Amino acid sequence: MRDQIVAGNWKMNKDLNQATALVEEIQSLMMNPVEADKVIVAPPYTYLAQTAAKAAEVPGLFVAGQNCHQEMSGAYTGEISATILKSLGVDYVILGHSERREYFGESNQLLALKVKAALGQDLIPIFCCGEPLSIREAGEQQKYVNQQLTESLFQLEADDLRRLVIAYEPIWAIGTGRTASAEQAQQMHASIRKHLASKYGAEVANHLPILYGGSCKPSNAKEIFAGEDVDGGLIGGASLNANDFIAIANSL
Repeated sequence: MRDQIVAGNWKMNKDLNQATALVEEIQSLMMNPVEADKVIVAPPYTYLAQTAAKAAEVPGLFVAGQNCHQEMSGAYTGEISATILKSLGVDYVILGHSERREYFGESNQLLALKVKAALGQDLIPIFCCGEPLSIREAGEQQKYVNQQLTESLFQLEADDLRRLVIAYEPIWAIGTGRTASAEQAQQMHASIRKHLASKYGAEVANHLPILYGGSCKPSNAKEIFAGEDVDGGLIGGASLNANDFIAIANSL
């Protein structure tokens, strides 16, 4: 069985007091068992140490960085390395998020270096992939996402690939008023798994959790997670509310 995972990306939200309150609410709600095998929160970098210390008190609760640099150290003002993340007690790191690709110009080739850097420090990458509206309208979504996977991941050995979590983001359905159906989510998750199997074999591909990174809420999570190849969600806005976030975790 693949791990069933819900990860909350807080992005650039919550000040220190708000972040502390949010993680304490999540802790409290997780005093009762949740359906997800793993619940992950990704706060801003400035709160990682405090959040990791609190997460260590709760079985099944883990912490992720929102990004990392491809180098271990150096003159990179404002950046954070996989080495630093690991020293803070972080277990996961989100790489290739659509916002990093769009706003900061991160390429597939750069992300290949970041994935290697993270794995070298025993961090688990949550590798994001997904297509914009123009690609979806052209019917080229599978080709586009396959290229992302090939250029960023196919340099890995099978044992390293097995350590990853994949997150599919239908960029065209995030904040656009359009909705990705559960069927569309399942189709793309199955396509991703098939492409990974073409390189690494079915056993490796079937081992990898693939999370849905669209507009997932308590009201639609159960339907989306019912897909055979959908193993949880990478949650944005709904992860900023503890009750909503844990409700999504309990939809698995």
